[in-house]
Formats: sequence, C-alpha cells, structure tokens
Amino acid sequence: MNQGAPLGVYDSGMGGLSVLAELRRALPHENFLYLGDTAHVPIGARPEDEIRDLTAQAVAALHARGAKGVVVACNTASAFSLTHLREKYPALPIIGLVPAVKPAVAATRTGVVGVLATPGTLRGTLLADVIRQFAEPAGVRVLTAVSAELVPLVEAGQAESGRTREVLRGALTPLAEAGADQLVLGCTHYPFLAAGIHSEFGDTFTLVDSGAAVARHTRRVLEERDLRSRVQEPGEVTYLVTGDAHVSAPVIATLTGQAGQNVTVQQVTT
Repeated sequence: MNQGAPLGVYDSGMGGLSVLAELRRALPHENFLYLGDTAHVPIGARPEDEIRDLTAQAVAALHARGAKGVVVACNTASAFSLTHLREKYPALPIIGLVPAVKPAVAATRTGVVGVLATPGTLRGTLLADVIRQFAEPAGVRVLTAVSAELVPLVEAGQAESGRTREVLRGALTPLAEAGADQLVLGCTHYPFLAAGIHSEFGDTFTLVDSGAAVARHTRRVLEERDLRSRVQEPGEVTYLVTGDAHVSAPVIATLTGQAGQNVTVQQVTT
C-alpha cells in the first residue's frame, strides 16, 4: 500500500467533518477523501441491512479511489457495519467509532452520565456493550436522550438556530434534572451543537465525544502498518457527496470554518 495514498473518511452526511477535523490535527501531512452520503442522510431509522449496504457502497467507492484505509466516522454505521466491512476488506484498515462512555464514566462526579444519541445508535449494540463494560461495573447510571431532528438540522446548516436550541432543551432537560454532569455526544453531527448546548445549559454538562480518540487510534494504526505519509507538506481534503454538491458546499464551508470561501465539492455515485 502506498504511504502517499489518501485516507478515506465516510459519514452518512456532514457529521463526520467533526472527526475529520481531529484527524487533520493528528495527521497534518495526510491527504483525505471525505465522502458524505448526503443522498441518504439520515440513516438511523433505516433497516439494519440497508444501513450495512449503504455503508458498504461508500467504503467500496473510497477503496476504488485508492484510499489506504477508511475511518467510518458515523456512530450508526459503525454500530451495524464494522464486522462486515472488515471481513470484506481484510487488508484495508477500517476504523470505526465507539461512543465515548468510558472517559465519561471516569470523569463523572455525580455518578450520572448522559448520552445524546440517534435512533440508529440506540438500536445498535455498541452503546449497550460499552455501558455494560464500563458504566455498570463502576455503578454509574447512564441516561439516554434521542432526537431524530438534530441531524437534519445540522445538515441544513442550522446547528445554531432557534429551532435547534428548542430541540436541545426538550431532549437534554431531563438529563440535567437527573444530575448528569457528563454528556456523551453519540453522533458525529453533535459536536457542531456544542455552542447551543452550552448556551442552553451553561456548565451543566462536560461534553465528551470520540473524535480525538479515533484520530489517535488512526495514527497508531497507520504507523503499525507503515502507512503514514512521509511528506512534510500539509495534506489536502477532497470532498465528495452523493447528493447535490451545490447544496452541500456552503454547509461544508461553514462546518469546517471556511464560511464565505469557495469549497470544491464533487458529486459522486456509490
């Protein structure tokens, strides 16, 4: 495998950009192929086999474009697809997400941890597994809040809108009232809601997500397989979407801190 090949990053939409930001900090000399399956977002309410099929198609598209590894930067896709993907691509490093329950359990002072999740993440096994592995032995209570509306709001570029804050109030107030002091962001779209959460709840919650940990793990995997880029120039990102590129471009620009700039986005089929 060529060390200079790009690293693929897949999400059902724009949420994986939060993971991409952490990957670029940890691996500044890597080139990235970011694929947002915006034609099918959100995927959380879809049947399990459809989630696996959509994820497999996206990974196949990244593999065909020469990706030396793929980060599945989507909690729902990770929950349903990692085993199948690793069986299909045994030579391709495939890295997924695990809800950040472990660090939240270690940090809580109240003994109550909240998880803001999507319907798909709650249906998968990964969240239940990490709760059973880390929270239950520590005697920590884990409460979940779910919303099917937050992902579409982020996708529409409304992460800080009044409607988004209204949805956050409804979803998170029960967790705050129950004493949760750590809030696990169980979807890669949710780090983009941090400002709204802090505005509504102040310092009630410490926000915990998987992005930085996934980036560190990805760096280790590339080093172990001798796949890290050897160039010294800053890496670049190629943005791919399955939906309308003209619609996605300004959202990507905003979420990546390039608002007002021309961001090139290519529409592809998977």
